[in-house]
Amino acid sequence: MKKKQKTGFRRGIYILPNIFTSLNLFCGFYAIISSIDGKYIAASVAILIAVVFDTLDGKIARTTNTTSRFGVEYDSLADLISFGLAPGLMIYLWALKPFGRIGWLAAFLFATCGALRLARFNTQTGSISSDYFIGLPIPAGAGMAATTVLFFHKLGIVKNPHPVAILIMLYALAFLMVSAIKYYSFKKKPELFRKMNFNVLVTAILVLIFIAAQPSIALFFMGLAYIVSGPFSAIKRHKLVKKQKAETPKTEENHINPV
Repeated sequence: MKKKQKTGFRRGIYILPNIFTSLNLFCGFYAIISSIDGKYIAASVAILIAVVFDTLDGKIARTTNTTSRFGVEYDSLADLISFGLAPGLMIYLWALKPFGRIGWLAAFLFATCGALRLARFNTQTGSISSDYFIGLPIPAGAGMAATTVLFFHKLGIVKNPHPVAILIMLYALAFLMVSAIKYYSFKKKPELFRKMNFNVLVTAILVLIFIAAQPSIALFFMGLAYIVSGPFSAIKRHKLVKKQKAETPKTEENHINPV
């Protein structure tokens, strides 16, 4: 009897992360419907909520030790809808429709690069460090698209949202998703909490207050900071490697010809 109860309990936990994945998929589908109806604010909020559900399903699966191949594949399919198709269609209908073919091709490229990013992530799982992602995560790309809509709406720019800038942004996000640029994964939470001091805590509280007071502006700049952090870190690492290579011959020369 106890064995049956334990098996039932395990099955219940196994279903739980997939429920959150289904909620992620529902939000993506709702974002598509809202975009078609011209409700871009609702679509943006739905995409951001989908990001939350996508984060939760992975956390729950790892915490309860219920990860599975089925869950990974289902999560990727849901992510493709919520973070590839939904934001691409939303941005096209919101800002890029006047460009015609160039506009929908940009949206298609975003969705395609998102699919490639997911496929690459699935093949690299377990073979690379979990401290960072290779390429911009597709939820971050979708979140940036959603917060951009909210940011422009907050500024009162609804009908003419600078389509050229939006087009460039969409191409940039597509490129970053399939690039080899590393992005921090924020998976070292225990170490982060152990190193946290009082000043960091106060800063975190101030950030939360800012998000609560101006969510559209705060989320936009937080997303922008994360996206820029990848190329910035890559440039910094490149300069460091270049500096080390320049110093290596001098070190070898000092060993050969000591003073």
